[in-house]
Amino acid sequence: MEEILLDVETREEIGRADVKNLRKKGFTPAVIYAQGKETLAVKISTHQLISMVHQHRLESMVVHLKLKGDTKNKSRACLIKEMQHDPVTGNIVHVDFNEISLTKAIKVNVPVVAKGEPVGVKLEGGSLEHILWEVEVECLPTDIPKDIEVDVSQLKIGDAIHIKDIVFPANIKVLSDPGAVVLSVMAPMKEEVPVEPVEGEEKQEPEVIKEKKEVPAEGEAAEGKEAKETKEKKEK
Repeated sequence: MEEILLDVETREEIGRADVKNLRKKGFTPAVIYAQGKETLAVKISTHQLISMVHQHRLESMVVHLKLKGDTKNKSRACLIKEMQHDPVTGNIVHVDFNEISLTKAIKVNVPVVAKGEPVGVKLEGGSLEHILWEVEVECLPTDIPKDIEVDVSQLKIGDAIHIKDIVFPANIKVLSDPGAVVLSVMAPMKEEVPVEPVEGEEKQEPEVIKEKKEVPAEGEAAEGKEAKETKEKKEK
């Protein structure tokens, strides 16, 4: 396993205004949590942090924090618990580290990487579907693999690779569901061709049913007028 070193310094800047000024000076605030130890507030060079993020997938890698001024000159093995980003700029604004023991097994998610081009894609026109991107495993921090490579070159349309089909290192215990599908090759989607009307056929418009008005029978209109006039004379 590759060893990642990161220099940190203890910090006194705790309040919002102090932390804001800290970021302006080129530092990112961070905290180190450790079981049985006091929480330690530290600061990291933002430039060094960004460089490390671009080079490594840190979510499942052990980061060795070297504390400036530590007389023991001993680094702390940590995992990144959380990395907070600014919702507008996307910049890293805070990092939480968990100190761990290198002799005690831990649970981590390891990325799955597809290797090769499936037969079902190359010759049959299908598409490779990457369904499960990470697998949860348990192992010693020093045994955490960078990723899990899966050869997909022999997959045909309709074939799938499950977790149980993958060969993992002997020193790793797989915790994810063995029956879960990781990768599969799907058949190409058929495009629906619109049906054109046959020549000579006219497009039928939907029949509109109008409400019929009742027409008075012959003589009824006149009788109604006579009755109205008689009523008006009586009222006078």
